[in-house]
Amino acid sequence: MAKQVTTVSDEGYSATNEIRDFETTVDANGEAAPDTLETLLAAYGSCYVPALRVGGQQRGVDDLGRIEIDIDGDLNDDDKLESVRFDVRVEADVDDDTGDEIIDRAFELCKVHDALKDSLHADTTFESNAF
Repeated sequence: MAKQVTTVSDEGYSATNEIRDFETTVDANGEAAPDTLETLLAAYGSCYVPALRVGGQQRGVDDLGRIEIDIDGDLNDDDKLESVRFDVRVEADVDDDTGDEIIDRAFELCKVHDALKDSLHADTTFESNAF
């Protein structure tokens, strides 16, 4: 199985992403839409939510209820992502040890977390005069 996305930019730094029957816009400058790093952080958080739910179920917490994650991405001097911090809040009453176990398991399950590794690099081709 593979995932497929088509990204199109006619000009400037904004791009439309065609994902199945959906479209999202990302603007590298963050003027017309979320910027690239905000979009990455949103994808990370969106992936971590179901991972938390499954991790909770696997650790004896059947329903975490409402989940909110404040995600902060710290940038280096080149405006590149240097670190990510999650502040997770859940509705359920969970003791600290179980919460730590759920967090650890969620990182094991989160596909975006797994994809953010040094060994992942896009194999790339380049075609000129394509349009």
